[in-house]
Amino acid sequence: MAETLALRGGTPVRTMLLPYAHQSIDEDDVQAVVAALRSDWLTTGPAVEAFERAVASAVESRHAVAVNSGTAALHAAVFAAGIGPGDEVVTSPLTFAASANAVLYLGGTPLFADVRPDTLNVDPAEVEARVTRKTRAILPVDFAGQPCDLDALGRVAHARGLNMIEDAAHALGATHKGRPVGAIADLTTFSFHPVKLITTGEGGVVTTNRDDLAARLRRFRNHGLETDFRERTALGMPYSPMVDLGYNYRLSDLQCALGISQLSKLEPLLKRRAAIAERYVAALVEMELVKVPAVLPDCRHAWHIFPILLETQRLAAPRDTVLAALRAEGIGATVHYVPVYWHPYYERLGYPRGLCPRAEAAYERLLTLPLFPAMTNADVDDVLTALRKVLGYYAR
Repeated sequence: MAETLALRGGTPVRTMLLPYAHQSIDEDDVQAVVAALRSDWLTTGPAVEAFERAVASAVESRHAVAVNSGTAALHAAVFAAGIGPGDEVVTSPLTFAASANAVLYLGGTPLFADVRPDTLNVDPAEVEARVTRKTRAILPVDFAGQPCDLDALGRVAHARGLNMIEDAAHALGATHKGRPVGAIADLTTFSFHPVKLITTGEGGVVTTNRDDLAARLRRFRNHGLETDFRERTALGMPYSPMVDLGYNYRLSDLQCALGISQLSKLEPLLKRRAAIAERYVAALVEMELVKVPAVLPDCRHAWHIFPILLETQRLAAPRDTVLAALRAEGIGATVHYVPVYWHPYYERLGYPRGLCPRAEAAYERLLTLPLFPAMTNADVDDVLTALRKVLGYYAR
């Protein structure tokens, strides 16, 4: 007889909820921020430049331009790529809405290409099929931290003169065929939200190897001005000409001081994430009611999140009930992601359901299990115990 679920009055596996993600902050990070507080600069100053150099070096890119969020990074990248009214950008539906929203901000039209059934990354063949004479860029998303097939996508883009903007919010530290994510696409965006691989509190970066794109990015984050305050002061300029319609997307020295400290620990943080993922995979291969998306052999997965696919046809409950049951057991599972065009705003724009059948079918089965570096092996085992308990209860 199956054990009674906490959802139905049974004893939970954990009394305190294990979140799906959590930042990793240590005393070195705290002291780095304290030092910035005691410096002459709080807003955009020398720590921003130092952080940009560190990120560029880490991903082997010529330029890194820091902004105040991952969404701002996407907005800036789409602007730098020259997207405007009437232009189309092909992207993935299995992502946070910001990926497509950035296209809308500039008057462009997002087109959604279906995902591969194995990795859940966007399918290059589907991207190619969506390209029209109005398409100006493609915007693949590295789902969960695994790089897309960047070579195939690059061939699609470059054969048609399109820019490739890689949304790598999940993939700092990942590699594709030995090359670091951040140095492959024309523009690559990263996020430093607290749940991401490293954090600046809030923040983002765009990397590029092109000088012209970097110049456009730097203007866009600073109201469209040709120079920033430090440059104007050094040159004795009374004002800076505004040459683009930009935004105040600047990142502060306080945040970049934290980012520099965090970035120095990226490799051990990634290794701990990989170890947790390996522990999950080793256990889940024995569970017939769960499937783990494929990890391709020619990439390094950053493991921002750990998604699983439920074999819902063999369960007596839908995904949402399984999710509620796990949370009642003290496991902070969640879902990444509802297809972007299912959101009410996109429905009002006229996007119908059924555009990307694979992504939609995957959404109905997806769950994200907790994964963050501070998790212990005992925490991982609690997740697995709860998952076995819940799936055992609902197994047909």
